[in-house]
Amino acid sequence: MKEPKPTEIDGRTGEGGGQLVRIACALAAVSGKPIKITNVRGNRGGGPRGGDGGLKSQHISAIKFLADATSADVSGLTIGSHTLSFHPHLPPSHLHNRTIKIAADSAAASTLLIFQAILPFLLFAGTETSPDSQPIEVEITGGTNVSFSLSYEYLDQVLLPTLEAFFSGIRIERQLKTRGWSQGRAQRGTVVFKIHPLKLGEPLRVRDPPPELDYDITAIDVSVIAPHEMHTSLTRALAQDLDDLFPGTEVSFKIIEDSGAESRIYVLLVAKSATLRWGRDVLTSTPKKAKGKASSVSDAVSRKVSKELYEEVSRGGVVDGFCQDQLVVFQALARGRSSFPCSEGEDNEDGGEGEGGLVEAMGELGLEENLRRMRRDKAGEPFGEGSLHTTTARWVTTEVLPGVAWFNKGLVCEGAGIQMDKP
Repeated sequence: MKEPKPTEIDGRTGEGGGQLVRIACALAAVSGKPIKITNVRGNRGGGPRGGDGGLKSQHISAIKFLADATSADVSGLTIGSHTLSFHPHLPPSHLHNRTIKIAADSAAASTLLIFQAILPFLLFAGTETSPDSQPIEVEITGGTNVSFSLSYEYLDQVLLPTLEAFFSGIRIERQLKTRGWSQGRAQRGTVVFKIHPLKLGEPLRVRDPPPELDYDITAIDVSVIAPHEMHTSLTRALAQDLDDLFPGTEVSFKIIEDSGAESRIYVLLVAKSATLRWGRDVLTSTPKKAKGKASSVSDAVSRKVSKELYEEVSRGGVVDGFCQDQLVVFQALARGRSSFPCSEGEDNEDGGEGEGGLVEAMGELGLEENLRRMRRDKAGEPFGEGSLHTTTARWVTTEVLPGVAWFNKGLVCEGAGIQMDKP
């Protein structure tokens, strides 16, 4: 039997970084489609952060697991490699090992980015029995609070609750055992997940949206992980800034924890309505000039993250901008139509309804005549509203999954409805 020709993906497209690699390999592992990525992380070389592009250790940790689990033919799986070929042979339903341990090479390698890369595969690694009888336990060691990566707190309080609310079939228990930092002295952390995968023959499904999306903020949860001497000034500053920007809103300090070093300051704010949540966070260090001045550092950190949360919520989106790009993979794999704009949007140039209005009318998207009135997106390059990460993620899904379709500048996704067939 002739081997299928791999889908070639230029790693310089759009955001041109690690996200493109993770999404492409995750979708290939679920769908069984061979891929070849050239110019891996091609937009990272010579940029403001320096480096020469190519694969990093955290990408290799995730891809190696996917390769082993699918008995894939792989080439280029080495640090610094600029070309990666990945041809899986076994579907997720053939996963026999239900206890998985993955160790990143360093504390600077994000455990959460590794988890993101393997989660779609694990969701589809169910059996014919109840998901509760065959859970998959995953332990990943590495960084839990890492620059340019989602934190454990953001995953726990924003991303996973959003996935569980809008997709039927996602149920993930999680625990932070120890914290790992990329700042200061290297410190490895450990996170543990228990995933209840879909049963064989069951697709991931988009839940029916609530009758009306509620944008009124009723509460803000705050997580503070900072040097002990900053706790009083930072919590005071956050309480004041949030009261100024969100008057009358209940503010709850969910986590107050000693980071153990001036080089480690992390704050997450999560605004919640009856049906939605938005998050903004900051990971930083005490500037050398400001050492011993906890109050001034606290004021600066609080102003920054509080203002960014206010601006995020004011955009009128269903999700925040960081969450939006992380939902794209699940939209593409699921059965059903979904929409997660991160801003209210303007009227479409063809005179159609604005983005916010369309989202509120998601209940009508089940009608074929409504779908026919929408304009299918051309997917030859990153497209639609949102960040460059989001537009690139949409493009990757159309490259790897022929069954996915996007409409009205990325507003609506008709998922491919992937499922693992029974033998």
